[in-house]
Amino acid sequence: MNSISPKTFLLISESTAKSLLKFYDYPHPEKTNKIIEGYYKDHALRSAKMSAAVATYLGYDKDIVREYQIACILHDLGRAGLDKKLFGKIWTWAENHKIPSRPLEWREKYPQTEYGFETEAFWDMYSSKIQEMGIKNIEWAKEQIEMRLGYARRLNRLIENIKPSLKKQGIEWTDWMQKVILYYYYPEKMKDSPGWMREFGEILVGCEKLEANSNRIRGKDYYNRVDESFEDAFNYLNKLKDEDRISEKVLFAIQTLVSEGLFDGILKEARNGYISKKELKFLRSINIKSNK
Repeated sequence: MNSISPKTFLLISESTAKSLLKFYDYPHPEKTNKIIEGYYKDHALRSAKMSAAVATYLGYDKDIVREYQIACILHDLGRAGLDKKLFGKIWTWAENHKIPSRPLEWREKYPQTEYGFETEAFWDMYSSKIQEMGIKNIEWAKEQIEMRLGYARRLNRLIENIKPSLKKQGIEWTDWMQKVILYYYYPEKMKDSPGWMREFGEILVGCEKLEANSNRIRGKDYYNRVDESFEDAFNYLNKLKDEDRISEKVLFAIQTLVSEGLFDGILKEARNGYISKKELKFLRSINIKSNK
């Protein structure tokens, strides 16, 4: 296992990272020449830094981790154009009515749904309810639904759009990068893939969920959270381990780096610059708690 420091979290140049994050900006559907700035930029960059650190800690070669970090930065590209007010309205309603928001869970509840058409199935069932909320731009509402239930399809469209730009930067987009990004929503796409590829997917899921559950702005905007708890965040990671979505090895690596303070700066950023002494004490003892 390799030693790491916060100075090595970003394995690509800052200018390359900035250019990748620019892809999250999206033309406004109703206002000509207006751009919706990418909502997920900060989350994506923080998640990518942590993911690369964990992969490095687990002994992966620097060159493959560099490519992996590029994929991690673009892991939420399928939600470029996210309308936080509309997205939050739709998915808060769905959560309150126990409606699945991930394709796998949707198909488990509605097995008659044709694979890849979860967005259309949602709309067929609930379009009248969505419109009763006063939502008028139907196509834009459908896109917000696709950002979750049709994520693979939307991501693929946006990746295809940016491939020429990536190539000009000397970046070759490969199938494994896409599989890693899609692992959380589509674990079935990892079937028969090599172990390292699945492990990269697990690392990304663990790190981005840790950031997401610690993210104050995101929590307020569309999860209706009034505060964040690292204990809740790690309880969720343990739930993912129990569901075999991330391995004990990956979870332990994340816990180790957190307990050593490597991610304090990143998590502090996610918390709008503040972590209480009580929460810091929890982070320092996370490995002890996990091994009881």
